[in-house]
Amino acid sequence: MIRTSRDPHRDPVAERHSRARRVATAGLAAAALLLAACGSGSSDAESIRLVANPWPGSYANAHVAAALLTQELGLDVQIVEIDESAQWAGLDDGTLDAVLEVWPSGHAENYATYITELGSVVDGGPLGAVGQIGWFLPSALVAQYPELATWEGLRGREGLFATSETGSSGQFLAADPSFVQFDDAIIANLGLDLRVVQSGSEAAQLAAVEAAIGRGDAVLFYFYTPHWLHARYDLTMVELPAWTAECEALPAAQRDCGYPEDV
Repeated sequence: MIRTSRDPHRDPVAERHSRARRVATAGLAAAALLLAACGSGSSDAESIRLVANPWPGSYANAHVAAALLTQELGLDVQIVEIDESAQWAGLDDGTLDAVLEVWPSGHAENYATYITELGSVVDGGPLGAVGQIGWFLPSALVAQYPELATWEGLRGREGLFATSETGSSGQFLAADPSFVQFDDAIIANLGLDLRVVQSGSEAAQLAAVEAAIGRGDAVLFYFYTPHWLHARYDLTMVELPAWTAECEALPAAQRDCGYPEDV
C-alpha cells in the first residue's frame, strides 16, 4: 500500500523530493516496498519507518524488509512498535510509512476509511500467507472429550477450564489486549459460560498455554495460524458457527460466528 497525497496545492516537485512514499499493506511483498522506496526519492536522508505489531510474523516481516532496504539499497530504516489499530492514523498522516502484515478481518472500517474513501493508503497486494484466527485446544484434551471440538460440545463443559480467577465459569485465554478480537461477543451470543481473560501479551499467553499443556491442564485460548506453536504442539481449532458476510456486517456486540480466513 502506498500513501498518497490529498492536498491539491502541494508542490509536485517538492513532493518528489520529500521523503520516500509511505507504504502500507494488507500483506505487502518486500519487492513492492523496495520499488516504492527506490522510485520515490531514496536519497532522502529521512528514515523509512516500518511498523512492527506485537506478534512474531509482524516482527519477522518488518525486520526482513529492513534488512533488504538497508543492506541492498543503503537506506535508513526505523522499526516502530505500535498496535494494529493505532497504526492507521500514522499511515494516514505520514508519520509511519509501511506495515507489512494486516489481518483484514479486523480492519474493514480502517480499509474503508483510509483506502477506499480517503485514498491516503494504498493496498500493495497479498503477502501470500493465509491466516486463520480461532479458538484452540490441545488435541490430547479433544481425544479425551471429543465433544469439545465444536462450540455446542463446549456448552455444559465450560467448568473444565475454570480457574481461581474465573470461579465456576470457564477461562477463555486471550493474548494481547490490542489484538482485534470478538470473543466476548461470540461467547455471550452463543450462550457459553466462559470468561475472557487477557494475558497482557502474546508472550505471556504462550507461557501460560505451554505451562498448562505441560501440566496436562485443560486450556482454551484465542490463537491463529500460521504460528510456530503449531509445530511444537498438536492443537485443535474449535468449530464455531461459520463466518458469513452477514455476520461480519453485524455490530461487534452481536457477533455470533467464527473468524474468516485472512489473506
